[in-house]
Amino acid sequence: MESTFEADLWNQFGASVEMLENAISICPHEFWNTEERFWYSAFHCIFFLDYYLSSRPKDFVPPTPFNFSEFEDRMPERVYTKPEILAYLSHCKQKSQDLFQDMNPEKLQNRWINESGSMNYSIFEILIYNLRHVQHHAAQLNLLLRQNTNDAPEWVFRVGEK
Repeated sequence: MESTFEADLWNQFGASVEMLENAISICPHEFWNTEERFWYSAFHCIFFLDYYLSSRPKDFVPPTPFNFSEFEDRMPERVYTKPEILAYLSHCKQKSQDLFQDMNPEKLQNRWINESGSMNYSIFEILIYNLRHVQHHAAQLNLLLRQNTNDAPEWVFRVGEK
């Protein structure tokens, strides 16, 4: 991807996803399912990352073993494992790379409208919204790690760079 507006957007969007991945990756097994519910915050973030990356939100279906619990305002039926969560994040990374690989100014103006119509954004705006949501939860997970394990990953400046 050449140095364009779309490439610059990808550099920062991808960096926020990498920060999320780094936090999940260093979470110790013994902290995964404590009262802080690290696993759930990671899952919630990735579920909505996937949803907001869907070009047709009404057709969104999360991959197995995940379900629509987030839309139903309830906890999942079980604790998802770190490998499951990282696999879901890998799915989303590929989905975001595919989206950005084919991005152009016209596509950024297309509409992203959820089923109820309560969210009616340009693709550009839903990408910024999604970036903010991912970074919010990456920061939350980093804070939990710092407070409870005295460890947290480094800042990612651009996708692929630390």
